[in-house]
Amino acid sequence: MVELILSEKPSAAKRIASALADNKPSENKIGKVKYYELMHKGKKIFVVCAVGHLYSLTEKEKKGWTYPTFDIIWKPAYEVNKDAYFTKEYIEGIEKIAKSCDKFTIATDYDQEGEVIGMNALRYACKQKSGRRMKFSTLTKEELVQSYENASNTLDKLQAEAGETRHFLDFFYGINLSRALTLAVKSAGSFKILSTGRVQGPTLSLLSKREEEISKFKPEPFWEIELQGKSNKEIVTAWHKKGKIKEKKEADNILKKTIGKKAIVSSVIAKTYNQSPPCPFDLTTLQIEAYRTLKISPKLTLSLAQQLYTSGRISYPRTSSQKLPISLGYKKILQKLTKQPQFKNLAEELLAKNELTPNEGEKTDPAHPAIYPTGLSFKGIGKTKDLYELIVRRFLSTFSDPAKRETVTVDIDVNKEIFIASGTRTIEKGWHKFYGRFAHYKEEELPKMEEGSEIKDKKIKIHEKETQPPKRFTPASIIKELEKKNLGTKATRAQIIDSLYQRHYVQDISLKVTDLGLKTNNTLKKYCPEIIDEKLTRHFEIDLEKIRENKKDGEKVLEESKKILKKLLKHFKENEVNIGNSLIKANRETQDQNNYLGECPVCKKGKLNIKKGKFGFFVSCDRYEEGCSTTFSIPAGAFAKGTGKLCKDCEYPMIQLIKKNNRP
Repeated sequence: MVELILSEKPSAAKRIASALADNKPSENKIGKVKYYELMHKGKKIFVVCAVGHLYSLTEKEKKGWTYPTFDIIWKPAYEVNKDAYFTKEYIEGIEKIAKSCDKFTIATDYDQEGEVIGMNALRYACKQKSGRRMKFSTLTKEELVQSYENASNTLDKLQAEAGETRHFLDFFYGINLSRALTLAVKSAGSFKILSTGRVQGPTLSLLSKREEEISKFKPEPFWEIELQGKSNKEIVTAWHKKGKIKEKKEADNILKKTIGKKAIVSSVIAKTYNQSPPCPFDLTTLQIEAYRTLKISPKLTLSLAQQLYTSGRISYPRTSSQKLPISLGYKKILQKLTKQPQFKNLAEELLAKNELTPNEGEKTDPAHPAIYPTGLSFKGIGKTKDLYELIVRRFLSTFSDPAKRETVTVDIDVNKEIFIASGTRTIEKGWHKFYGRFAHYKEEELPKMEEGSEIKDKKIKIHEKETQPPKRFTPASIIKELEKKNLGTKATRAQIIDSLYQRHYVQDISLKVTDLGLKTNNTLKKYCPEIIDEKLTRHFEIDLEKIRENKKDGEKVLEESKKILKKLLKHFKENEVNIGNSLIKANRETQDQNNYLGECPVCKKGKLNIKKGKFGFFVSCDRYEEGCSTTFSIPAGAFAKGTGKLCKDCEYPMIQLIKKNNRP
């Protein structure tokens, strides 16, 4: 009997082969595709890999750019997308090896995406209806062997059904709505590929609402009153207890009342409290924390975490769990971490405790535990090393003691007007020591003051301020908001934000919605509000989870989605020209904004703009007909946009170049 084990990625295939081999596995190739041959307890096994999705959804029969379309099938990815041509060799390799096998085991990532990848490879490349299923959360030898020995006899059918239904839903929405938008622009006499989707639309709507709140915001003045003085020769700063005072007259009266009066400490209250350790990382909290502490984008965080997982350093990152079950073997992991000098002392301190109990969060995941380090040493560099340290320190912190903090609040009486000074300091570090540089907490220790003492050299002044508009979302805070509203999945939210950038619906690190993004959202809101309705998207997310729980049928969910789409697309068609005109105008305005660089530094009269010529993009002055021949070339292979800034040295306009998969 010969067995084929299918992994999701080449690195996983290598680790699985090494873990199961009685001796060293042999590495072979079919074309450029590596596979492994090994003996496990006298049985011959081939380990081959996919490279993510080998099969893509497409229309059964292409009838041009029409909508609605629902007749779709799975086809080899290389037949659907020319950029996926490299998958052809992998499919052919699996097909060839499968012919000599009579037993099949899927070892893709244990989630909905992994289940769909495995299911498609089985039924199309291996010509099998089902196969055994390995389930693991780390790629360590111990867990892989255990996963193989305890593999289930069939795929997780409910997970596969939920995953496939999600793909169908997203395809239905993506292709039909994007075609409707693009054809609307075409019907109005122009052409531009526009896109929206089941989750992308509601996400753009969320960001647009915030943008509208900011644009409509009217600042209101307020006043704050500050007291400064000295206690035991140390500076004391306190603020009037009313905080923001809306009337200038009231602030002036308080100032007038306190002139020349003594500042006496009327009360000193010290309170100590325990600050609990953080809970383990799920993917969303990891992305938020990596952005907060390391300024790593959510998309890059997921990519780096995936690399750490496939190299065996951490557990599966696409999890929504904040639980660390005791079956993981806390002590074994900590003992391995003692071999890494950076964590040696901290791990040994935890091992000396009588009991190891993690401070778990509320979130759970039926497939995987929270993210944790396996204990394997890691000597990476750059952001990958930083992220690994964050994950290890978070894991260590969850087992450590609470930090003890003290807050001192002092009331200072100036002729019956009360000013408050407060400060907080750490008395016992507790988990702060384990979290290291990632524990950002202010230490504000007040000078020593006693009741009845006087604050010397008192000065009181009024500060005039204005209320501030709501802050724009960051890539991390919008992911948190999407999770809160149950829009998208832990694995797709970062990609949705990236799509909004790619379509020029948003720009900048703070997610500023462009005119194109706002007009697209407002057009959809006016003519087809269902497209951006977060309630509808959330409804389908709940249905997909019910499929996973065997409480709903995938076919019924898809039939409901078709009815809804047909109805809204009919309405869309009726307003196609109006929608198209609105989108064309928005696109041109956005292009003009992105292309404008500033005043021509040569003739001082014209404007520099980015233009497209025979040999690509370039910059030129708009007064070329009047004789200004100023031009500049732009490096190829990158999207260029103006920054509104001038170079400090030459005072020429600066542009920003954005290359795919690179920082601007």
